[in-house]
Amino acid sequence: MSVLTDTTVDTLRFATAGSVDDGKSTLVGRLLHDSKSVLADQLEAVAHASRNRGQATPDLALLTDGLRAEREQGITIDVAYRYFATPRRRFILADTPGHVQYTRNMVTGASTAELTVILVDARNGVVEQTRRHTAIAALLRVPHVVLAVNKMDLVGHQESVFTAIAEEYTAYVKELGGPEATVIPISALAGDNVVDTSAHMDWYGGPTVLEHLETVPVGHQPAHCSARLPVQYVIRPQSPEHPDYRGYAGRIAEGAFHVGQQVRVLPSGRTSTIAAIERLGRPVHSARTLESVTVLLTDDLDVSRGDLIVPATDAPATTQEVQATVCHVADQPLRVGHRVLLKHGTRTVKAIVKDIPSRLTLDDLSLYPHPGQLAANDIGRVEIRTAEPLPLDSYTDSRRTGSFILIDPGDGTTLTAGMAGESFASPDPAAEAARDDGWDF
Repeated sequence: MSVLTDTTVDTLRFATAGSVDDGKSTLVGRLLHDSKSVLADQLEAVAHASRNRGQATPDLALLTDGLRAEREQGITIDVAYRYFATPRRRFILADTPGHVQYTRNMVTGASTAELTVILVDARNGVVEQTRRHTAIAALLRVPHVVLAVNKMDLVGHQESVFTAIAEEYTAYVKELGGPEATVIPISALAGDNVVDTSAHMDWYGGPTVLEHLETVPVGHQPAHCSARLPVQYVIRPQSPEHPDYRGYAGRIAEGAFHVGQQVRVLPSGRTSTIAAIERLGRPVHSARTLESVTVLLTDDLDVSRGDLIVPATDAPATTQEVQATVCHVADQPLRVGHRVLLKHGTRTVKAIVKDIPSRLTLDDLSLYPHPGQLAANDIGRVEIRTAEPLPLDSYTDSRRTGSFILIDPGDGTTLTAGMAGESFASPDPAAEAARDDGWDF
């Protein structure tokens, strides 16, 4: 029987963000158009829609603003995903909304991105929404950030304007503790420094947006990641020829597994050895991050959906006390005492919000202590108690197994996106004693 071999596909997942009218959709449209990633019928449809709106030239923003409400209002509402490729790399792009009302959509788009392009209008510079999106990108541990200073044509392509914005932004990113940003002056409407080098800004010697996207380091290094496999489905015997078949199917969240490896199943803590790994119905010797596989163990353990398979010598601690930084995405506030469902990987458990120690103020990055609740788009710290133990990694170590969402148990609405990590200082003992816990678990 043949064994599949691994192949490496160089793909960059990136997201765009920025304030309203900073030109995100136009930038995306320009990327697609100038990289020749737009089909002729798509371009004709955009040209037709532009003519109907009285525009003499095609509005490239319409390539991504696909919802009728988006085209009517001239804003992005939903996350628009686009797929394109150049001879050097493939791209999965998430064009996220700029309006503060839809900041939650930016969290969705950036949560799996390896790079975020944040746009600012050169006339306005860094605004509150720029800081908000930058803070979210930092909290989500997006490895690479690009600040695209757009509409440079409207400020006469002045280097001094660009330099002032770049210095203010890099200082903010440094204070925030985010990755070093690459700052590029562009005009998405004219195409300057998007795909082709601008003839109007010869003072800039850096890469264009596409050149940077094509050359920035991407990909996973399984040897440096703790292996994690959330079990999504248990496969029982498919035929009389294999009556004892029991496979555990899922998508590897981090790291790599191989046949013969000793593993531990959480939260039970029982150990076994990998007897076989199947991918696409065929046996493989090993598998790694983001590959969907079925794992067979040498021992007949009680393993079900929601369990986590990890290396026996590198297992995360299980806990019912979760401290995390969160971005609240629902219209209804998240309050202390709120009963929720916590979904971590393929596992969902009951939980209660025990405390909200602080809320982040984006202007000066100060912390407002014990706000009592988080409103839509607020970023803050929470303490949660779960009904069952969870094998949580720190978000710093793993963006996939260190993240979770809080769900309204009544209607299934997603309330909050959370990133597990170190807690702030413990609350005042007197205040803690005065608080009515009322635990059911």
